[in-house]
Amino acid sequence: MGIVFDIQKFCVYDGPGIRTLVFLKGCMMRCPWCHNPESLHPEPELSCDFSKCVSCGSCAAACPVQAHHITEDGQHKIDFQKCIACGKCVQECPVGCLKIFGREMTARQVMDGVVKDRKYFASSGGGVTFTGGEPTFQFPFLMELLTAAKDEQLHVCLETNGVIPHDRLQQLAPMADLFLLDYKATGEAHRSLTGIPEERVLETLAELNRMGKPVILRCPVIQGINDNEEHFAAIRTLRKQYACIRDAEIMAYHSSGLHKWKSLGVDYTLEKLKSASPEMKKEWEARIHVE
Repeated sequence: MGIVFDIQKFCVYDGPGIRTLVFLKGCMMRCPWCHNPESLHPEPELSCDFSKCVSCGSCAAACPVQAHHITEDGQHKIDFQKCIACGKCVQECPVGCLKIFGREMTARQVMDGVVKDRKYFASSGGGVTFTGGEPTFQFPFLMELLTAAKDEQLHVCLETNGVIPHDRLQQLAPMADLFLLDYKATGEAHRSLTGIPEERVLETLAELNRMGKPVILRCPVIQGINDNEEHFAAIRTLRKQYACIRDAEIMAYHSSGLHKWKSLGVDYTLEKLKSASPEMKKEWEARIHVE
């Protein structure tokens, strides 16, 4: 049993062909630009699209812990720390502005939904991609999913931040056909931005190379934060150093995650940062592929 916060079908950007993406909750990194903040904490949690709220008070009446409050001037306030994610407010909300991110599922329940698209996988060379959050955060559940996917003879991609203990990597590597490995920053900047030293990621990359596992390096680039020559040069060096790297992709910053942070009641430090332009992304791509 594990906590899944989303399953997306007919995706084409997270591995080859048409894919189903399974998002697992929980992550050990805290990247300030994260566009899936609902993935960070391992437990189910409440979100509210305040732009839809009509301040009717139905949620406050239903909440057993008084996490909801309608002020005298009609503002809806939520004490997210009090919330126990029971979902009673979600059931009573007449406009659908409330949602619980994360639900318990068995590996079999997940795979029963995934295999419904087997014909699309077969015709396109696709399969299933396990992502998050960080899927290895729920390691026992991830191993159940990987085993079930291989039993179904599906192509498996694993998107990971690379913070995987050696013994766990030895167990899961044979079960994954392709690793989508995040490389978020270079040197000390990696620790300051994510809370985890860069060495943890590079150790995983070196081990995947030793095992001959194919890797696509995924590189989030955020203007003013890690769009510097030191980082681009490091990406170029990694591509040359490790034969396992099939390609490197730029994941240009997009502000689409802003509304999610607000819906979870969390301050977003990059609130004023605009999405990277197509021209900016094209320039970054050229800088990591220059010989």
